[in-house]
Amino acid sequence: MRRSVQFQSPEQVEAGAAGARGGSTRQQETLRTEFGFELPRGYLDESGTVHRTGVMRLATARDELVPLRDDRVRENSAYLSVVLISRVVTRIGTVEDIHPGVIEDLFASDLAFLQDFYRRINAEGHTRAAVTCPSCDEEFAVNLAGGRLGES
Repeated sequence: MRRSVQFQSPEQVEAGAAGARGGSTRQQETLRTEFGFELPRGYLDESGTVHRTGVMRLATARDELVPLRDDRVRENSAYLSVVLISRVVTRIGTVEDIHPGVIEDLFASDLAFLQDFYRRINAEGHTRAAVTCPSCDEEFAVNLAGGRLGES
């Protein structure tokens, strides 16, 4: 399910109407529905290949409701995040068949990363985190979506 949706704010709709009447041109914003990421450790597949980059899409209401009917989740509520993450991650490296078994095989730090990433893109709408330098107390934002430490 890969798509981009075009939406307009009320101001853009009005500007578009004005443009149709000979006023300013209509502008559109793109709603981002997929976000790339880089796992801290990486997914180790059966052949020994490590996959680090991937894509997560925005969750739908169905994505959050369907896991609640899963017997594994009913038996162990901690399994909810495994099922939910497996529904919204569309690719890890070259692996495109993402299912709960793949998520179960992630290192704990990678699962924690994906849980935080999910929360950021679905609740906050971005992948930036506010941080403070421990040496100089300077505050700045970092993008959690990708890049190794020290890279820009």
